[in-house]
Amino acid sequence: QVQLVESGGGLVQAGGSLRLSCAASGRVFSSYAMGWFRQAPGKEREFVAAIRWRFGSRIYADSVKGRFTISRDSAKNMGYLDMNSLKPEDTAIYYCAAVNNPLGNVTSSSEYDYWGQGTQVTVSS
Repeated sequence: QVQLVESGGGLVQAGGSLRLSCAASGRVFSSYAMGWFRQAPGKEREFVAAIRWRFGSRIYADSVKGRFTISRDSAKNMGYLDMNSLKPEDTAIYYCAAVNNPLGNVTSSSEYDYWGQGTQVTVSS
């Protein structure tokens, strides 16, 4: 089992920045992958970014590429999502997700076994 706890959400003006953190505990293996997803009111949950723990390879949704950066501190079992140049359309609940030894598509929410409780990000115009 892996437990995930997000933090760092809040209210920010358009153009501003936020850093989300995700603390992982439990059975975290080197083959681990962490993803960030978001869900806006009335919309389906969508992929934001993912990182593979062992080599640090990253993938981003087109909507956030160049503005968001996903990273991890393997020693601390921490994941981060640095969000810059925020837009009102980035407003959503952001979820951290994890899977040990992902075999499929890490951009798909169905790939992940563990989820955090979510943190609200609100970007005002």
